[in-house]
Amino acid sequence: MEELYFMTPLAGIIGLLIAAVILVSIVKKPGGEGKVAEIAEKIHKGAMVFMKREFILISIFAAVIALALFFFQDQAYGKLQAGAFLFGCIASSFAGFVGMYTATKANVRTTIAAKDEGAAAALNVAFFGGSVMGLTVASMGLIGLGVLFWKFSGSSHVAEIMEGFAMGASLVALFYRVGGGIFTKAADVGADLVGKVEAGIPEDDPRNPGVIADNVGDNVGDVAGMGSDIFESYCGAQIATIAIAGAVAVRAVETGGHALLDKVGATIEQAQSLMFLPLALTTVGLFCSLLGILLVKAMSSKDPASALRIGTIGSAIIFIGAAFAVCANFGLNSNPAIAVLCGAVGGIVIGLVTEHYTGGKPIRDIAAQGETGVATVMIAGLSVGLRSVAIPLLTLSATIYASYQAAGLYGVGLAAVGMLGTVGITMAIDAYGPVADNAGGIAEMAAMGPETRKITDGLDAVGNTTAAIGKGFAIGAAGLAALALITAFIQKANIQNFNFLDENVLSTFFVGLFLGGIVPFLNGAITMNAVGEAAFEMITEIRRQFREIPGLLEGKEGAEPDSDKCVDIATAAATKRMILPAILAVGTPLAVGFGFKAIGGGDTGAIALTGCLIGALLGCILMALMMSNAGGAWDNAKKYVEDGHHGGKGSPVHEACVVGDTVGDPFKDTSGPSMNIIINVMAIVSLVIAGLL
Repeated sequence: MEELYFMTPLAGIIGLLIAAVILVSIVKKPGGEGKVAEIAEKIHKGAMVFMKREFILISIFAAVIALALFFFQDQAYGKLQAGAFLFGCIASSFAGFVGMYTATKANVRTTIAAKDEGAAAALNVAFFGGSVMGLTVASMGLIGLGVLFWKFSGSSHVAEIMEGFAMGASLVALFYRVGGGIFTKAADVGADLVGKVEAGIPEDDPRNPGVIADNVGDNVGDVAGMGSDIFESYCGAQIATIAIAGAVAVRAVETGGHALLDKVGATIEQAQSLMFLPLALTTVGLFCSLLGILLVKAMSSKDPASALRIGTIGSAIIFIGAAFAVCANFGLNSNPAIAVLCGAVGGIVIGLVTEHYTGGKPIRDIAAQGETGVATVMIAGLSVGLRSVAIPLLTLSATIYASYQAAGLYGVGLAAVGMLGTVGITMAIDAYGPVADNAGGIAEMAAMGPETRKITDGLDAVGNTTAAIGKGFAIGAAGLAALALITAFIQKANIQNFNFLDENVLSTFFVGLFLGGIVPFLNGAITMNAVGEAAFEMITEIRRQFREIPGLLEGKEGAEPDSDKCVDIATAAATKRMILPAILAVGTPLAVGFGFKAIGGGDTGAIALTGCLIGALLGCILMALMMSNAGGAWDNAKKYVEDGHHGGKGSPVHEACVVGDTVGDPFKDTSGPSMNIIINVMAIVSLVIAGLL
């Protein structure tokens, strides 16, 4: 089996080379000239400024954490874990940079393709722009995890070393996702409230100083942010499953067998191969994603929504079939593949449910409530968000139960791997959204005519749906990945048999449970407030420019908005206001684990931290689903009115729905998605410190 370990990093290199070929082909396409090229360059420059500042901030935090791992992790693998941590930071940062660079090059080329070649060509450019991000995320994960497993597979601490990589990915995700969310919503809220509501000018109007920052924000939030979010879950799910399998292998050798081996049809000699199975599955998953990308390409002349859906579901079906083949090749029965099937189907169900609540009848109901004002729009949107939690939670519950029955705790980890196995195309379709959105914005700002805008609007409408589906999928995947990490933590801390009938254990666990329940609400408050404060600065600046730049609002020749100032405000706000969420995510498990250990001694810290993680996991999933779906529903209700329903643009209903969308923006793009990061960061930090507890 060892001779196959090199296949995982090799597949990652192949995927990276294919991404590079796609990127070169995109950059070679016409990028426009004059006003179009100038607008595109401003968006690209703003995105790169954000990435540079985030990278500097990440580097400072990464250096501190790496030194802490190097000097204070008293286990034999501490120094290797510190190196793997930095490797994870670099891999995730590289994926985010490549995705952001590609998206800000593909946006204007999508606009030009829409103008010169039509809808099919524009879809191809936008989708392949997203594909670079998807393939880079999957490939860097395979290269990072594959190299570490190949190099250290002979060590009994391979899982612990790889945990460092996951922790590095989590740190970058925390900064890109939370920081990107604050950036994008500060710009979006400011541009919408002053532009559309106060000044009465259209969205993406070139007179609005906040429009460039808004377009930059689409990329930093839904390309770099979402990519790092998925990358974190992708790596975390595999590492947790490897850690569970490693514990099983050790116990099987010590005791002469293990119940899991009987469930999956493995011998004691095959126990070690269970550690490689998650990597083998994701290796195959990369090629299934490539087939899905080719399916979208083949279907691009048809309806864009159908092409993207066929590509996504098609790659998932191929992956499920491949999972059964891989398990058979490993000499296992079908139970591990059934666990993978549960995860893949669960991800599709959650995505489709999210699509219904953010694009179906609920948004028409919210728009209808606009007839009686803002208050009823807000009530209806909150109701939709709360209601949308039920089916995804039932789906996750069924996924966990079925995968556990198939292959125990190891099966739960495999279900998370199954949900994320085709991350290449899942991320491609999500990153397609901001590229299409930017293309529409560029067409509007450059006054490229109604025909071009009609094509870009059609692509953008599909992008809104794919983005909503992507958020639902990311929440489900983060939840399963975090559960797998928590399971691995419980095994590593050796507390899986603690007695609930023991009053001291019971009280410690429940205190931790309630402490964990605080985390998602506190994080939501911090991130919502961060957007509000940053938007206040943005609104003040846009109003100042409208007031002080002669002829700007009237659109007079020579009156140019200072968009760089707005980009700078959003960037500064993001880098400053995301430090508190970072401290909350990293500090909570440290405070709970070591705090309770100091007070109660023994395994008290580990028991309290177990409760804390479970409380935070449940709270984060509930809050993430509610906030993301409510925000998406408000957003699409506004767009439904703008399409001509209930009086269309400029009507009282439209004004009410714009306010709903403005409140929903930080719900769906900042606070909601940040919950994924918070729980995964808490879980991986806990797993890293488990040996010390």
